[in-house]
Amino acid sequence: MKKSRSSTFPRWTGYDTLRDPIQVRMCDHDGCDDKGEFPAPKSADSRDKWQFCAAHIAEFNRNWNYFEGLSKEEAFKRAQEEMRTAKGYASSGAYDMGEATYGKDRRRNDALTILDLDEDATTTEIKAAYRRMAKLYHPDTNLDDSDAAIKFQQVTTAYEVLTVK
Repeated sequence: MKKSRSSTFPRWTGYDTLRDPIQVRMCDHDGCDDKGEFPAPKSADSRDKWQFCAAHIAEFNRNWNYFEGLSKEEAFKRAQEEMRTAKGYASSGAYDMGEATYGKDRRRNDALTILDLDEDATTTEIKAAYRRMAKLYHPDTNLDDSDAAIKFQQVTTAYEVLTVK
């Protein structure tokens, strides 16, 4: 006859109940003995994950930079590739809740960056930058460039953000 692992007083389970120990993953932060419940990527290109407690995942998220170590051009290309692979998610209603979520200033700053304009750009400068980049990236003139359609879409969206009031 096997002895129950719950043979101590008070007995909360039946006599025949055998309970195995539960494995708990500890926080991967040096010196932390808390439970590591929250996964975090080890690098942008890796599927390996760190496991952190609530306090250390918050610290990790504050300091995480997906584009760290990349030039501006490489970061732009990676962002375009990510946009292509996450297109279904990006078009969902939960992705962009508009100004209430991200704020008008952030969207404007992103649009100015895409069109390569300064903060104090006039309407005429915005229109000229849009026309120049639309001609450059239009899919009809770039049949062999698969990224041209994405770039053209970004330029068009940036122009709409800057001109629609």
